[in-house]
Amino acid sequence: MTTDLATLRQQFPALVNKTYLNYGGQGPLPQAAIDAIGEAYDRVQKDGPFSKKINLWISQLTTQLRSTMAAELGVDGDTITLTENVTAGCNIALWGLNWKKGDRILLNDCEHPGVVAAIEELKRRFEIEIDICPIVETLNHRDPTDAICDRIDSRTRLVVLSHVLWNTGQVLDLEKIVKVAHNSDALVLVDAAQSVGLLPLKLADLGVDFYGFTGHKWWCGPAGVGGLYVSETAREHLHPTYIGWRGIEMDENGNPTGWKPNGQRYEIATSAYPLYAGLLAAIEGHQKWGTATERYKKICQNSDRLWQQLS
Repeated sequence: MTTDLATLRQQFPALVNKTYLNYGGQGPLPQAAIDAIGEAYDRVQKDGPFSKKINLWISQLTTQLRSTMAAELGVDGDTITLTENVTAGCNIALWGLNWKKGDRILLNDCEHPGVVAAIEELKRRFEIEIDICPIVETLNHRDPTDAICDRIDSRTRLVVLSHVLWNTGQVLDLEKIVKVAHNSDALVLVDAAQSVGLLPLKLADLGVDFYGFTGHKWWCGPAGVGGLYVSETAREHLHPTYIGWRGIEMDENGNPTGWKPNGQRYEIATSAYPLYAGLLAAIEGHQKWGTATERYKKICQNSDRLWQQLS
């Protein structure tokens, strides 16, 4: 693991002449990511946008990004959908389920307004019910995980929560919540805005159904690139809502013949592909610091040091 802090800081232009505290809004881009984005845009223009050569490169780039994301999340690359951000991923999961009048979603009072607004619109359109679990009051008093588990019952069809709460910083015991939800035949959608790039993750072991994440926070990648994990089991319940050429199979005449058999079925069309190169470079930079477990340990040590000195 690299230990020269001054050298590391020089890799991030945003840190020059600043005291920087990562509050979870957006991480600073490393110079390597900025360079990778610029070089990728140059490559597209030199090889020709939409040329066979550049389309092959784009295919290789997207495959590499899915594989890299999957490795960081502890899942198979076929389960990853490339998106623009967390909210886009959560909307894919929310709108792709076959809602029926009277279905119930369990929400809590610590979720991001973007996701809450989407669920409110689901309620209006499909006449579903929303249950709100109060967990703000658990801060420094009791376990929010227990509060959520206590509210899951046979009427719950979907549990929506954040792995790390964006407004209190609490880390939920996702494995426990998923087990309780699945025992009640409910699915679990996770807003992973603050957990990917922070926590060591093995989603396959946790059993979560949907996990929406972004690259521009703890991964310190460019804004505009994120992903959605959909387990193979949950994929059977989730239909595409936004549909485009990236998500479909086609015959030799270009006619659609069905969905892609993996997470690509929820992707739509053209994206800013050079940003993918930037995120890959950013993740590679994190990996040079050590394993996900080692990085998280260092984050906790720094947080504890700050807390003790403030106290």
